[in-house]
Amino acid sequence: MRRRSISTATALAVLFSSAALSVATTGAASAAVPVTTSSPGALVADGPLQRVFVADSTYGRIHAANYSGTLLDTVSGLGTVAGLTVSDDGATLYAALPNSHEIVAIDAATLDIETRYTVPTDTGPRSLAFADGKVWFTYGDQWDGDLGSVDPAVDPAGETDPVTMTQFPTEGTSSGIWGQALLDTDPGRPGVLAIGETGISTDSMAVVDVSDGTARLTAWYNGDYTLNDGIGDIDLVAGADEVLVNGAVRDAYADGKFTESGSYPSGQEADVAANGLVAQVNGTKVAVYRPNATQPVRTYSTGTQVASTVTWSPDSSRIFALVLGSNGYTVKILTQPTMNNPTLTVSAPATATRAKKLTVTGKLSATVPLPAGAKLAVTRTDLDSPNGKALPAVTVKSNGTYSFNDTPPAGGTVTYKVTYAGDAEHITATASDKVTVSRAKPALSLNKNGKVYNYGTDVAFTAHLGSTYKNRTVEIWANPFGSDKPKKLLKTGKVNSKGDIGAWVDMTRDTEITAVFKGDARYAPRTVKVTAFARVKISTSVSKHYKTAKIGSTSYYWFHKNTDPVLTTTMSYYPGRKQRLELEVYYQGSWYKSGSEYFALATNGKSAVSLGAPGESGIRARMRSAYINGSSGDTVNSTTYGSWKYLYFSN
Repeated sequence: MRRRSISTATALAVLFSSAALSVATTGAASAAVPVTTSSPGALVADGPLQRVFVADSTYGRIHAANYSGTLLDTVSGLGTVAGLTVSDDGATLYAALPNSHEIVAIDAATLDIETRYTVPTDTGPRSLAFADGKVWFTYGDQWDGDLGSVDPAVDPAGETDPVTMTQFPTEGTSSGIWGQALLDTDPGRPGVLAIGETGISTDSMAVVDVSDGTARLTAWYNGDYTLNDGIGDIDLVAGADEVLVNGAVRDAYADGKFTESGSYPSGQEADVAANGLVAQVNGTKVAVYRPNATQPVRTYSTGTQVASTVTWSPDSSRIFALVLGSNGYTVKILTQPTMNNPTLTVSAPATATRAKKLTVTGKLSATVPLPAGAKLAVTRTDLDSPNGKALPAVTVKSNGTYSFNDTPPAGGTVTYKVTYAGDAEHITATASDKVTVSRAKPALSLNKNGKVYNYGTDVAFTAHLGSTYKNRTVEIWANPFGSDKPKKLLKTGKVNSKGDIGAWVDMTRDTEITAVFKGDARYAPRTVKVTAFARVKISTSVSKHYKTAKIGSTSYYWFHKNTDPVLTTTMSYYPGRKQRLELEVYYQGSWYKSGSEYFALATNGKSAVSLGAPGESGIRARMRSAYINGSSGDTVNSTTYGSWKYLYFSN
């Protein structure tokens, strides 16, 4: 149908303080400029101007886009918009404003407001429909609904009021409709309205004839649960004396009554095109049915969110679907509604051996019969053919299944893509599956694992690569211990004729060396690691001695017995690092440990320690400084001991 209004239940189901409505396209149409909305109030298509209008109920505005989905214009400052409809010539857009109790006439081309019609009610107007040259509207609360009309041919400033109230025929309907109702029209049935009551589970419905300007009852259902269990959507069915309720149930009307005549598979809401096609919202899909069919001719996915409403273009060429996404509502334009979308599956083995035959199977199925002997194009993508290699076409069997054999020449991830190009009644279908194909493990080694080097030594590390297919490139990385220095690529290149490649490392810290081969079509990637260790640079100077002289073959620093020796250690600096000072005393021919203590290094790597004077002569001692991995405050170097310094105290 050409005129759609979103039900109160749908419009109020999801409210956001700030969300986005973007106009986007599916099929051949192009992407559009995004617009913002909170909750949509109505959706209607204009055939003569080829526009689609979306009402933003919360922000009181209406957006206009063309059939390609491009935003054209916006009119704001309307307040809540509950319903939209378009005149038969497409020149005028009408909007129902329940807060101000008005119906406004808007120039559909410019979105300029032309006329405001006051509706004398405290509840409404709500749903709109254009029929027989008038704008018909519903109004009222849950217990007192009714039907009214606006005659655009009557000048609001004249003596005659263009707005007429209480037009729902009550004769033969008891109290008439309860609640604000939904309206729908069919361009093939001028002057006919479908009316669906909302708000309670026993919703009533009616078809009325307004062709002579007065609503006369054609059929009535009083809501006794024999047909409907609440109405959220109602449509006149093109080409049949039926209404479609809630997108699924078809109710025929004759002799003033309704009887159930059939149904489509489960759905929530729908719209009927002028040619009789039904666009039905069913969860996260929009399905298109031919009249009275049980299988859809076309199915569109709306992603992870359901569509709140759909409406056909008057020429039945496309469907506009309003879909809720993470940032608000989006108008999706669904094209080629009569082209069936086949389902294509592909199943390949999860794993396979390179250069060994494997079998791929699948099925092509459709709700519209496929031509006999349909062909499928097959493409294999692998490391040798990253852009894909075409394989022989495959013929689909009469039951829709197919299979083919292939011998993958390359290992790694191999993708088989199968495509049905489509035909006069079917669109293209594509599916793919991946196979992990085995590759040989290459020989890769790296020398000097576990070696310990003095601080600052330049060390050459050599990686050796065994046989491969095409790739002979190896990377060598160095990762020094400590979080302050990142992993660094030392060298990348092809190995020499012996399979070797080397790189130099300045060993100032313990370092993890890594060799990386990224693999090729026949050999798998491989990584090997070694760890080499670096000592710290350490030295100790002695001061306050009065001479140096040997005792035996060992050189001593000589101190007076009341002098405090000062020992200054210089060590490679690292934040938080400490040096350990160890002291031993000589007694009766042997050295005995006298204790050790950790002292922090200054940022220049120095630590000066005063030992204290012994106060007696004849004492021999020795000391050394050490870096102890872990105990000295960090773990970036290997444990290193400095040389002993020998001290003698005399008178």
